[in-house]
Amino acid sequence: MLRRTGTVLTSYQRVAIWKSPQSCEFRVAGAIHAWWHAWNLLTGLAWDNLAAAALLRPAGPPKSVLMLGLAGGTAMRTLRHLLPDCRFVAVDIDAEIVELAKEHMHLGNLGIEIHIADAYQWCATCTERFDVVIDDIYLAGKEDVFRPDGADGGQLAILKRLLKPGGLVLANLVNGAGHRAVQMRTRAAFRAAFPMVRSVTTPASMNETLAGGDAVLARSALNPWAESFPQPADRELWKLLRVRILPAVRAR
Repeated sequence: MLRRTGTVLTSYQRVAIWKSPQSCEFRVAGAIHAWWHAWNLLTGLAWDNLAAAALLRPAGPPKSVLMLGLAGGTAMRTLRHLLPDCRFVAVDIDAEIVELAKEHMHLGNLGIEIHIADAYQWCATCTERFDVVIDDIYLAGKEDVFRPDGADGGQLAILKRLLKPGGLVLANLVNGAGHRAVQMRTRAAFRAAFPMVRSVTTPASMNETLAGGDAVLARSALNPWAESFPQPADRELWKLLRVRILPAVRAR
């Protein structure tokens, strides 16, 4: 049983810490912002979508991943389990939530190169290239989280520039009430920017992950990864993932 053990007001958000002997959640603006469990890796929520989408690169599993918006590192923990030799780089503007994750969610054990910075500004000056770039940037409002201005289109060209040939850009999108307009704008931006875009979802999540690239693998590519999870609960959640292709933008 989770119980609230404290609340930390960082420079960017109010983080409520909920814990049990084997798990921890960070809750921000009424939503679970990060999650950790002593032996389970999957949640049935947005982090599963992100981890799965990172594996849809036709050239094979990524050898380098850039994560924008690290928070507690929930998706990265799953990816570290699946990709033990992958190089992980992450950028987050909130140094305090990163420290909380190291304290309560063992973030320091994942071997991530962490940069504390405004992620989009950091990307604008980055000269490295990555197999997968994940955009999971949400800011905390008074009642809900929101995407920063320009995240649905203005920054996409910069993120594409950070890709190695055959790479993928991923974006986490909330699709619940109040988020539909941003979701549709971001979908349109992805469809205009990439020859192929797929959407990765789970039944229990009010999120989708868009995966854009020259090509993006279908759902069948995820099947072999199910046996990588030692816990039966994780294997069952992996089977619930859904991947569908978004129609290309029609030429005028």
